[in-house]
Amino acid sequence: MFKLKRVYEQTSPDDGFRVLVERLWPRGVSKERAELDLWLKDVAPSPELRKWFSHDPAKWREFQERYAAELKDDEAALDVLKQKGKEGTVTLLYASHDEEHNGALVLKTYLDRHHTK
Repeated sequence: MFKLKRVYEQTSPDDGFRVLVERLWPRGVSKERAELDLWLKDVAPSPELRKWFSHDPAKWREFQERYAAELKDDEAALDVLKQKGKEGTVTLLYASHDEEHNGALVLKTYLDRHHTK
């Protein structure tokens, strides 16, 4: 099972395996406070896509399509998440303030559609 959580939120035993899915380290969060099991930069949107999107909700639909295409082209980067998801809960951690328009949400949707069961 995959869950989403902002990296700034308090950790919880329900988080299971905690994975930061951002290419850049979040501002103001120490590695100790983040309590990560893994930082998986390679599954984050490419720098070019991230810069193009620039957290603009007007670009959201196209961002989802482009990011899903990136994920499809690099399935190997998802191997750890797929395996951990079979073993138990995986919490995908993200830094964005926008909880409705961020890469982790697209990643979770992609994993739920393609890698559960």
